[in-house]
Amino acid sequence: MGSILVVCSGNICRSPVAEGLLRRALEWRFGARAPRVTSAGTIAIDGHAPSEGSVIAAAERGVDIGHHRARFLTPALIAEADLSLCMAGEHREEIAVLAPEAADRAFTLKELVRLLERTAGADAVGPDALADRVAVAARDRAAVGARNPLDEDIADPLGMPIDTYRAVTWELAEWTDRLVVGLFGSIPVAAEGR
Repeated sequence: MGSILVVCSGNICRSPVAEGLLRRALEWRFGARAPRVTSAGTIAIDGHAPSEGSVIAAAERGVDIGHHRARFLTPALIAEADLSLCMAGEHREEIAVLAPEAADRAFTLKELVRLLERTAGADAVGPDALADRVAVAARDRAAVGARNPLDEDIADPLGMPIDTYRAVTWELAEWTDRLVVGLFGSIPVAAEGR
């Protein structure tokens, strides 16, 4: 089945929204076989509720994150994940410090999508292919690199107006949709109406 850990700073804005969007997309596609999606933050305070702006913006996209509670990122959480999906480069670097053995499984969202889109095949694959697809992306990153330091991070909307939360949520929706296709391939048209 596999698991994906979404990581940001406080685990109250970006990562809960990305977690909700990604979980919905994977459950729609795979049902009960979907990879498990969780989140944590590098400076999170355990138990904190998500920011109001994130709850509103996610709800406008049909995702309820009101029940979410922040979790502090630990080596154990990292070790459990087949993929650590980071909202910014600093989060990927923190994972490399906390769990060096998991550094090859840690990517920013944009970095991973770009790597996968470079190597993605046309055939759709099942959720069991998660670890294999992450390994391929890690090899590609090591061989040729994929970082775009000028556009690697998803901006943190904390403390900003609601329209900033909406813009970040829109960006997360676009990138998570591309991620699902990059990891598992396009869904054949005949399967879309299932």
